[in-house]
Amino acid sequence: MFLVAGTGHPTPNTTLVPIVLLTHVAHLPHLDFPANLPATPLRDNKAPSGTCCGQGSGISSSARGRGAQLGILGQLFAAGPEARPAMAASLSRPCFISLHVPYRQGWVQDLANTFRFQPVAVRETPRVRQLALRRGSAVFLVNERLSPGPTGASSHDFLYDVDPRPTLGTASNVCFEVDDVPGLCKRLQSWGCSLPVPPTEVRDEGGSVTYGVASSVVGNISHTLLDRSRYRGPFLPGFQPIQGASSATRDGIEITHFDHITYVCPRGGARAALDWYQRCFGFRRFLLNPRERPAEGYVLGGQGVGMLLLALQSAQGSPAHGCKLVLTESLSEDGANQVDTFLEQHGGAGIQHVGLRTTNIVATTRALQQQGARFFTPPTTYYSQEGKAEEIQGVGQDPRMLAELGILLDTTVPGDKGRPGADATESPSQEYLMQIFTHPIFSEETFFLELIDRRGAPGFGEGNIRALWKAVQVYMDRQQ
Repeated sequence: MFLVAGTGHPTPNTTLVPIVLLTHVAHLPHLDFPANLPATPLRDNKAPSGTCCGQGSGISSSARGRGAQLGILGQLFAAGPEARPAMAASLSRPCFISLHVPYRQGWVQDLANTFRFQPVAVRETPRVRQLALRRGSAVFLVNERLSPGPTGASSHDFLYDVDPRPTLGTASNVCFEVDDVPGLCKRLQSWGCSLPVPPTEVRDEGGSVTYGVASSVVGNISHTLLDRSRYRGPFLPGFQPIQGASSATRDGIEITHFDHITYVCPRGGARAALDWYQRCFGFRRFLLNPRERPAEGYVLGGQGVGMLLLALQSAQGSPAHGCKLVLTESLSEDGANQVDTFLEQHGGAGIQHVGLRTTNIVATTRALQQQGARFFTPPTTYYSQEGKAEEIQGVGQDPRMLAELGILLDTTVPGDKGRPGADATESPSQEYLMQIFTHPIFSEETFFLELIDRRGAPGFGEGNIRALWKAVQVYMDRQQ
């Protein structure tokens, strides 16, 4: 392992030191950085710091260049876990989720003014503005184009990220904090994974961080792997803090952290993605429903629904607080559905929605609606189905209030988990969850947000999934 100084990102007064892992590089010509990376003089200046990010086959057409990656991984995985070295690093829950916004699309204002995320740090080049916005410990890093066209920016414009070259708004990067960035990157590289950004150290007066970026096998998604254990600044080196950011308290919005991230995969891609995240990042499979068969996944069929769901939980952290990934693909035999529409409009696989954990979904939904947020309306039959009112009342919630706001509720009753309306009054301590979903954030029918309030239930209710499916389908039909 060598320390090689590189030109890095053109951020004034910030030191970048790529830590290039030369072992294995020459044997993997498909990787995104050269085997012989030139050394250049190191810039060693200082810069103000920003604000904290840690507080409070599945390949799309855009990823065909990674075909060799799956080939190598497939051979390795077929050999079984004993063929791989042990994973030394494990992922914690996300540090930030990165969004890329085309020129003159004002989603940053929506995120700040409507959803009340607080701008906390900014970095700007002549072509791109990177803005970190936080609510609780949920941080979005929004990359705004300052000039038209995806070719107007270079890779040097993006710190702690890579450029997906979007022609539309997209959520494309999930940053995880890890203990050993070089070690994890070396393992990923030896397994054939693409590393568009090798381990790189960034310093300012607050200390240093080390990060690398690995390409996922799902669409345009990448993962920033970040070690900020040696950094004492409020956000990350290279970002300027935003002074006088308004307080997020007493506005009725109670969002604490990212609960889960849902991917849309092409047909046949969800299981390949499941295997990749288990093998490369140490994620663990968890069942969405007790009736789910592990070999088959969670299959929803009938009533116009044809969908496969597979779920993963980060190895580090409890089921209530760790990161969950939900992988979905269409199984519809009746023509294109909303999953297929996402693939078409997004230009391939990617992140469909992000679940934001709230401790009071009723108050938060009301406050967001007052700010202008728009939510999907569940079908009226959801609340009138047999036993649903009793199920809602059985956990102390008001059916009329939930119906008025459009909030979904599913209970988990011991011995009969996941079945809506299953005599919800039999257990006063039963687990349940409540959810509501926003309209698409961007102009295309792709990315949206979810509020989720967990009262002990770690999974996702089948009734809620079906209701969301129908609500989205009705919305899309009206849009057309």
